[in-house]
Amino acid sequence: MKSEIKTILEAVQAGEMTVADALFAIRKAPFEDIGYAKIDHHRGVRQGMPEVIYGAGKTAEQIIGIADRMKQNGQKTILITRLSPEAAKEIRVVHEMRYHADAKIGIIGQIPSASGIGNIVVATGGTSDIPVAEEAALTAEALGNEVLRLYDVGVAGLHRLLAHLDEIMSASVIIAIAGMEGALASVIGGLADCPVIAVPTSVGYGASFQGLSALLSMLNSCASGVSVVNIDNGFGAGYLASMINHMEVK
Repeated sequence: MKSEIKTILEAVQAGEMTVADALFAIRKAPFEDIGYAKIDHHRGVRQGMPEVIYGAGKTAEQIIGIADRMKQNGQKTILITRLSPEAAKEIRVVHEMRYHADAKIGIIGQIPSASGIGNIVVATGGTSDIPVAEEAALTAEALGNEVLRLYDVGVAGLHRLLAHLDEIMSASVIIAIAGMEGALASVIGGLADCPVIAVPTSVGYGASFQGLSALLSMLNSCASGVSVVNIDNGFGAGYLASMINHMEVK
């Protein structure tokens, strides 16, 4: 999945880049220290996906500075997670950025064409889970995946989920997002023949303990092939789904 190095080597093979230029491109400093951040420019080389900016706790000025350096280093798509509306407003003065307020996601640059082996399905138990689902879906799209959204298909009305069996059966990866008791992941895990990534959300009444009940239910799922990320961690689910969806792309 080291697509950046593969592109460089293919350019050398095609005579479009010299060996010296290729060596320079690979040897460039793996990170850049700008004082308040050490930007990992080699993340894409090592993992196939570039570094993402975590917006919470950073000032708008800091995010702008990090994004500046990423763009100057050739990063074409910059994903910013947990970005507040106030910071987004300041950033958009400097950078052309699409801001998705429900997911608290900012995207600078173009969404890449889908390059995965199949579709990623993002399913939610209820409408209240959509903000976390959009964080997952937008993350996956920004990393080059085709995403299909199935929202409000929870087990309180199981027929809503069963109406989408074709999409579930044909998915490459499924992200199942639910609060309350978190049963959606087990139901989907019992239907699908692909990896299922469960995301517990902090949606529910008192005994849901801000998502802890859903987390424990998902961890104890009897369905095989279900993995679990942290509470409300849509980004982590979208990132992992993208890695799985690119496993056969060489």
